[in-house]
Amino acid sequence: MLARVTTAAVVGIEAEPITVEADITSNVPKFFMVGLPDTAVTEAQERIRSAIKNTPGVDWPLQRITINLAPADLRKEGTGFDLALAMAIVCARGDAPLPPDSTCFLGELSLEGKLRPTSGVLPIVACLRDRGVDTFIVPEPNAAEAGLVHGVTVFPAQTLRDVVRHVRGRRLLDPYVPTASTVAASAPGVDLADIAGQPQAKRCLEIAAAGGHNVLLSGPPGSGKTLLARVLSGILPPLTDPEALEVTRIYSVAGLVDPDQPLLVERPFRSPHHTASTVAVVGGGSSPRPGEITLAHRGVLFLDEFPEFPRAVLEALRQPLEDGFVSVSRAQASVRFPARFTLLASQNPCPCGYLGDSAHRCRCTPSQLERYRRRVSGPLLDRIDLHCLVPRLPPEDLEAKVKSEPSSAVRDRVVLARKRQQQRFVGTELIANAEMRLVELKHYCALDDETLQLLRSAASVLQLSGRAYHRVMRVSRTIADLEGAERIDSQHVAEALQYRQRAG
Repeated sequence: MLARVTTAAVVGIEAEPITVEADITSNVPKFFMVGLPDTAVTEAQERIRSAIKNTPGVDWPLQRITINLAPADLRKEGTGFDLALAMAIVCARGDAPLPPDSTCFLGELSLEGKLRPTSGVLPIVACLRDRGVDTFIVPEPNAAEAGLVHGVTVFPAQTLRDVVRHVRGRRLLDPYVPTASTVAASAPGVDLADIAGQPQAKRCLEIAAAGGHNVLLSGPPGSGKTLLARVLSGILPPLTDPEALEVTRIYSVAGLVDPDQPLLVERPFRSPHHTASTVAVVGGGSSPRPGEITLAHRGVLFLDEFPEFPRAVLEALRQPLEDGFVSVSRAQASVRFPARFTLLASQNPCPCGYLGDSAHRCRCTPSQLERYRRRVSGPLLDRIDLHCLVPRLPPEDLEAKVKSEPSSAVRDRVVLARKRQQQRFVGTELIANAEMRLVELKHYCALDDETLQLLRSAASVLQLSGRAYHRVMRVSRTIADLEGAERIDSQHVAEALQYRQRAG
């Protein structure tokens, strides 16, 4: 008897429907699986054999079993096919009626027949809903994640036995009913008010948070660069609803979704170590998976000790910083991952760290200093909007009792600035000023004659590239938004220009 069951495979951060075909014939007992399965899918034979044997009311057929995963030219990976494979065999043997094609089965099986959670449930449900699949049977821990998609019915199950009885109609599963969302309180971080001095660095972080601009903090060891970087997550605006689903979809594929709080509401803050490989940061592998820049989508990618990262990793950031996505091509597939992130980097001004420091003498030779500066290329530095020097503070400033503005007040201004941008970009795919293209720049960043002359003169003196020129305009627009100004004036441009003078 032949049976067909619907499931799905994740491709990048999208999903493709998969039809599991099971054919059982009277012949020497043997198991065949075709359709480009990987090792984890091939090993499912032993898991589903034990799961079926340990499920009352069904038996493992002592016959020839042939499984086909269609389409046969798409690579199948992971353990999420277990439930669909088991149900295809159960239905082919006649132990349960064939389910409709509009029902999708997802989940990994234990040897005793319990369902274990799988990754990529959110993109699978979202993609298959658009292709006419409206019913999903998933492991109980994945139910809340699947329930984020509207217009589908989700049935959480604990065991293979529960699913078989549901398909038979003997004991139906209860559909998942979304409860009132409770946002878990994030752990309190460092507040801007707790950091002494550094007004220029704090201002740079505020502008970066408001417009999504890239920042480079440069200063001697112990000046507070890393501490300032950690503060940025506390002044970022919350994710909008479409952004939250977009980010959660990425984290679902990466297997990083919390079952108790599946929807991400805070912007990601990723901080890979400088020993991370190009694949870990950019994404890739034999079967492309998202890297740190994709996990930082709509959030922040913090690269501490910026020049210590391998040159290949840094150069691989150039295209995503410009385009907002990264294309990973392999022999088996070519996948496009979103990567619209804010780059926040920190570095010492030289190998010993004390170049320009009044308290310590720099011990670096000119050749050492030149090699250090060449670790980060000019084209990459040109893509950084805000270059900020973080000097060492004297002891009396560190002990000052006067606190600066708290993060909550800064975040309020950032949220208002982002709302102005949302109103400006309504009807487009743009989210923040840093994403404006030339067409939007001409429309939303028009300058009067005096301001335009200032920008042209400064661009000539500073020898700004065309890219840097346009980035100054974007930063100027953000500074104006923070002040609630409709037009960009000379003060906004002057402030944006001072951040183009590279620190260090």
